[in-house]
Amino acid sequence: MKVILSKDIKELGKKGQTVEVSEGYARNYLLPRGLAVLATEGATKALTQEKQAQDRKRAREIREAQELAAKLAATELRIAARVGDGGRLFGSVTSADIAASLASRGIQIDKRRLELKEAIKVAGRYSVEVKVYQEISAKLTLDVVPE
Repeated sequence: MKVILSKDIKELGKKGQTVEVSEGYARNYLLPRGLAVLATEGATKALTQEKQAQDRKRAREIREAQELAAKLAATELRIAARVGDGGRLFGSVTSADIAASLASRGIQIDKRRLELKEAIKVAGRYSVEVKVYQEISAKLTLDVVPE
């Protein structure tokens, strides 16, 4: 009996895959638990349409992420902070500060996507990596200047 898997099943296959199983296994285990559906013509078409919709969505997300990465790479951010002797800051510049500064420029980035090795405690020029999408990242130039 041919079924289309609704979820990943160890040693049987991945979600969306059409597999051949015994009738008893399908009728008594897979179908009642919602792990699979019968591989009818309608179910196969619906699966194909769903995959195409997911592919279009992923392509749109990647295109938007690349545009945002290009915009971030061209952005030079300047943050003014109180500075003491030797260029050391009173406090530090964190990813939340950088995200707030970007938001004031109209670029919405979650602070968790900014990859700082540690908080910035000295005035100067820094390169901050921003994880825009799964495999897409951008380098942002940050100048921390005295107030």
